Amino acid sequence: MNQTILCAALAALTLTACGNAAPQAIPTGAPAQRGGGQPYELLGTEVWDVPDPATGRTYQLFVNLPASYGKQPERRYPVLYVTDADYAFPIIRQIARRLNVEGPKIEEFILIGISYAKGDDGVASRRRDYTPTPNGPSDTPAGTKHGEATAHQAWLRDRALPFVTGRYRTAPGRNILLGHSYGALLAAQILLSEPEMFGGYVLGSPSLWFDKRHMFGVEAAYAAKHRDLKAKVFLYTGEYEAVRKGDARFNQETDLVADSRAFADTLRKRGYPGLVLKDEVLNDEDHVSVAPRGFTRALKVLLPVQK
Repeated sequence: MNQTILCAALAALTLTACGNAAPQAIPTGAPAQRGGGQPYELLGTEVWDVPDPATGRTYQLFVNLPASYGKQPERRYPVLYVTDADYAFPIIRQIARRLNVEGPKIEEFILIGISYAKGDDGVASRRRDYTPTPNGPSDTPAGTKHGEATAHQAWLRDRALPFVTGRYRTAPGRNILLGHSYGALLAAQILLSEPEMFGGYVLGSPSLWFDKRHMFGVEAAYAAKHRDLKAKVFLYTGEYEAVRKGDARFNQETDLVADSRAFADTLRKRGYPGLVLKDEVLNDEDHVSVAPRGFTRALKVLLPVQK
């Protein structure tokens, strides 16, 4: 699998959103765009700069509030954080709206998109910030940086999460982290080092192959020191992310389906009493096409309407 192509595909979409001075409810009508050839905006969203003093970089948080946010001032909401926000934020925003068109299927939630480092190339930013070791794949360009996921995790813990909880009406203990590919690798690292950071984790087509399946060693180290892993975890992969030589629909080298199944099976065998785990292989999907469908399944699994 050519990681340069996959990274470029995930980082290809860009987003322009409205930066409001105070939390705003999603407009209930059909607001008009500005016109005159100006950029398309996701009206009702917010963008905030959140610097990282430890690295000198600045990241942005894209925010979408539920339709009821301004109407129910006493209500608190679960929060879904998504990596690769340029791609994932607008898609998940619209999926969440569509799911509830004919009656509530999922809970309303605050959506937070985690941007790439401000001013950085998106592909370079995700390679650096989402990977656990400096040992990147051989097909990446010379000079590419990997292995700063721990620093990015610290920014999430110390800067991003406090910013959100301090500004919005969030439900305690109901944060969820969703990542796809390298983003899921970051989510797996957090799950196995500071699981309490989030109550739920979505590992979409996780890059568990990275650095000779480094994350399996991290899991074994966690298991050696802990008897519980309190989290709700959903893993998804696409059918064509398995290896089938000679069939162009499938991967030819890296079997993400087998790796994800092995990871899920390992966690189940640990017998953690606080772990709720579900994994799915979605038919007729590859590494890129599976993401929107995986997002939909994740919302249904982790944010079903409370009955």
